[in-house]
Amino acid sequence: MNDGPAPDIDTLRGLLIDLYAAQDEALRTRYRRSLPFQDGLFDRWARAERLGFGKDACVYNSALVMGEVTVGEGAWVGPYTFLDGGYAPVTIGAWVSVSAGVMVYSHDTVLWSLSGGRADKRTGPVTIGDRCYVGSQAVIGPGVTVGRQSVIATKSYVNRDVPPRSIVGGVPARRIGRVDGDDDAPRLVFDDEAAP
Repeated sequence: MNDGPAPDIDTLRGLLIDLYAAQDEALRTRYRRSLPFQDGLFDRWARAERLGFGKDACVYNSALVMGEVTVGEGAWVGPYTFLDGGYAPVTIGAWVSVSAGVMVYSHDTVLWSLSGGRADKRTGPVTIGDRCYVGSQAVIGPGVTVGRQSVIATKSYVNRDVPPRSIVGGVPARRIGRVDGDDDAPRLVFDDEAAP
């Protein structure tokens, strides 16, 4: 522990501003991006490793990770996401892309609130299979399993299981297509496309 005098608040603020400016300049020069302080300063892969996520997985520092959360190899967890494993496990497979602002909940308090606290909160584990894509700002509710190689459309609310190789979207999410082809060359086929 340092027994010397603590820096005053203005000095500390100046140091943080200088640190952010230097890191931001380095990111803009190297990657042509500017990130918020916490996401620009901390390494996404190192955080994933500290959390026990799979090999080569990454998670932005702005992501909230609570409770029992397992993430597989190569998965990408974007900024401002929320992984709520506080009431039941959340399991995310290998090579899953969890886009910015996605919320994955192992509980909800809808019935508890509507009943004035007489009904229990609803809880359940959430599983997202390997090679899935979860679009930005999608919400996945408790007790949901998303099958392998599925796509969740942006801003969807998923409150029921999604079969493997499905495309779902909407509030609540409904099937809007499927994933065809082999693992090396998948393609998205939407239900409203005319059959050849």
